Amino acid sequence: MTRDPSMRAVGWARTLPMGSGIRTARDWTRAHLAAIGWDRTAPGVADSVVLTVSELVTNAHVHAHSDAQLILTWDEECLHVTVHDSSPLVPEQRSPDDDALGGRGLLLVDALADDVRTRPCPRGKDVTACFRPAPAGPRG
Repeated sequence: MTRDPSMRAVGWARTLPMGSGIRTARDWTRAHLAAIGWDRTAPGVADSVVLTVSELVTNAHVHAHSDAQLILTWDEECLHVTVHDSSPLVPEQRSPDDDALGGRGLLLVDALADDVRTRPCPRGKDVTACFRPAPAGPRG
């Protein structure tokens, strides 16, 4: 698919220190999803984005022991949700025990997003999930 050269991406970024609540990340994300109309046109996908933000920011705080840099980029084809943290360790999906309270975050993000990628950076890593504004329904 050839992109229209006049199309521009928009983006937003926010630092979420370790002491900040995940609710702050979710509320901030919901406000930007409303700005691009997803609260009306793709509410199911918007909910998936907010849940993904919760999981990725939590991972940065809990597992990487790091502030989280949350970046949303909308290019009219895909909303890229990126969380950067300062840990060089790339996250690994694990198979949690049925009784485990945690360990399902990356499995959940992988199920919700259209695409998920992790990229090591000189000062940590980026985890990026891509969401397309398809109508709500089963994702696969």
